[in-house]
Order: sequence, then C-alpha cells, then structure tokens
Amino acid sequence: MIKTVVLAQAAVVVVVVVVVVVVVVVVVVVVVEVVVVVGVVVVVVAAAVVAKVAMAVVAAAGVAKVAMAVVAAAVVLIVAVVVVKVSVEVV
Repeated sequence: MIKTVVLAQAAVVVVVVVVVVVVVVVVVVVVVEVVVVVGVVVVVVAAAVVAKVAMAVVAAAGVAKVAMAVVAAAVVLIVAVVVVKVSVEVV
C-alpha cells in the first residue's frame, strides 16, 4: 500500500514537472528568440535538478508542498529567462 502511495505521488510530481518544463520552454521561445538554444539547455538542466529535488522531497513533505516548490522553481526560471533576455539586449 505504501509503495502505491509513493508511486502515485511520484507520478503527480512527474506530471507537474513536465507541465512546468513545457510552460518554461514556451516562455523561453517567446521571450528569448536569439538565445533559444542556450535558454532551452538551461531550462532542461534546471528541470532535471527540480525533478531530482522534487523526488527527494516528496517522501518527506507530501505532494502539495512539492507541487508548490515546483511552481516556485518555474517562476524563478521564468524570471531568470527574462533577466537573461534583458541583459543580452543591454549588451
């Protein structure tokens, strides 16, 4: 029973992470036309880190807190992308 619950939580985390990655990639493509490749690489690496952290935290914190953390990470990524875009335009 416990394994089923953990698997269900892991599935929820994976779905949330995938949705967040898609949203962030879309934002990168829309906002950063010039540095799309760099942006996508950064997003993929960041998403992998977020996924690992989320999987580590899910057992201790539960799905709700993990989902909130993933959303917070996505916001941070989007802000980072905008900052990169602005700094690239300034340079």
